[in-house]
Amino acid sequence: MKQKEVLFLGKKNDLNTINAARYLKNNFSNVLCYYGEWGDSFPQDLGYWSGDLIISYLSRWKVPKILIDKTPMCINFHPGTNEYPGIGCLNFALYNEASTYGVCCHHIEEEIDSGQIIAVDHFTVLASDTVESLLAKTYTYQLAQFYRLVDLLVSNKNLPVSDLEWTRKPYRRTEFEKLKLISPSMKPEEIRKRVRATSYGEFQPKVTLGKHTFIYKE
Repeated sequence: MKQKEVLFLGKKNDLNTINAARYLKNNFSNVLCYYGEWGDSFPQDLGYWSGDLIISYLSRWKVPKILIDKTPMCINFHPGTNEYPGIGCLNFALYNEASTYGVCCHHIEEEIDSGQIIAVDHFTVLASDTVESLLAKTYTYQLAQFYRLVDLLVSNKNLPVSDLEWTRKPYRRTEFEKLKLISPSMKPEEIRKRVRATSYGEFQPKVTLGKHTFIYKE
């Protein structure tokens, strides 16, 4: 078992995150795990944590600079490619009718999704893909990438260095929220693209009529 102090930050109540954390615990001597949801405050006691490696996996938190600066390696597994940094990346890929999508791992810097890219894995997006189906593909590829790269660390091998760079600034929540809005003045094609990109279970796009907002129903 690898003798390393590891901090794992993940998504609460997520099976893939649980599997990733379990894999770390099976391979490293001391793994501390924290799980959160959107809106949760970053655990204050972690400001005192000191160790060898921080791994962010679908984490809802931004890693504070104080932890980045004192940790030899901080990496993030991002559910999107270098072309889709930030929030709602999968949704924007569907809206853009991208033919390929994927996942990437990168070093963590103070600015969200800006660090040196380690690896990017691509897969095909089908015309029939929805938020639900594309999310399932993304999570499958992301966990496979996680296993592959963690195995390198366990084997004392260096992580790869990708020659790919981030192609834009991270998408922000305000942009994502705007994508979910539909107005009667929009062309049918625009409405179709927004519905495809943002419909997921109980989460549905909204129609704005003056000062009123309604859930969109086809």
